[in-house]
Amino acid sequence: MKKIIIALLTLVPSLALAAGGGGPLDHANNDITDKQSLRNGASTYVNNCLGCHELQYQRYNRTFADLDIDEEEGIATLMFTGEKVGDHMTNTMPKKEAESWFGSAPPDLTLVTRFRSSDWLYTYLRSFYSDGDRPFGVNNIVFKDVGMPHVFQQLQGVQELSDEAKAMLKLPADQQRPLANSDLVLTQPGELTPAEYDVVVRDLVNFLEYTGEPSKVERHRLGYWVLGFLVILFIFSYLLKKEYWRDVH
Repeated sequence: MKKIIIALLTLVPSLALAAGGGGPLDHANNDITDKQSLRNGASTYVNNCLGCHELQYQRYNRTFADLDIDEEEGIATLMFTGEKVGDHMTNTMPKKEAESWFGSAPPDLTLVTRFRSSDWLYTYLRSFYSDGDRPFGVNNIVFKDVGMPHVFQQLQGVQELSDEAKAMLKLPADQQRPLANSDLVLTQPGELTPAEYDVVVRDLVNFLEYTGEPSKVERHRLGYWVLGFLVILFIFSYLLKKEYWRDVH
């Protein structure tokens, strides 16, 4: 519990900045029972995100078991730097150097969907746009002045603010409205179509929702049994009560 609290406190300064966007969020429509989606998301995470963002409360072997990944296959496709199968999903990025590179060390993302919501993360990963004034050349609608590069730009392509949005941002602050994904225009297509990219992002967010609470599906399944037991217990309790009170009346 102490480690989880520390993780939340670590996430707060890095993610609280995201409140500057304030735009409408798109619905991720996740399904954490979709094992294929979770496996795709795990692959995307390991190959594109884990180099900077750790999952320090998620173990490889727990991931393999929950996602129905054969251990040998998991080691071959998701473990590349000599980790042990029982290790947590961490990286070797030095924290001090990371702070000098990015302004702050990249946060652990084990609990990101619980802290920010799946819809926020889904919208964020699709809302980068070109901004020459930023150190990495990009900004983000839901995370104003974002401090990380758009790691999926090759897949998504380059987005720009629409002329209407640019004109709106020149108005006085009290006349502006929050930016939305509809204010972005794809000017340089990537390797994927917009629909294909949305699927990749949804699978990734689905995986991160799973890591936020790996036992969620099992908890929900047990919840139905508990509710069923309580209903049956209520029926018997009611009948017993009537039987006791019959003699009283």
